[in-house]
Amino acid sequence: MSDKIDTRNKPFADDMAELEAITAWFESPDIDLDEALAKFERGMELATGLKKQLGEVENKIEKIKKSFE
Repeated sequence: MSDKIDTRNKPFADDMAELEAITAWFESPDIDLDEALAKFERGMELATGLKKQLGEVENKIEKIKKSFE
């Protein structure tokens, strides 16, 4: 299994690019099962972090919108 990597300080675009690379890897015809499991786990970690970042941005946008109402 892969070690958890803290993605909170990485730019959103970097995490998204890594997730896209993992997705592209799964589209290849030759997939090693152990490597696939590790990549799947990393992909889930990235997706969770990205979702959290998007939620935080949405909350900030709502606060900004309310301050102008």
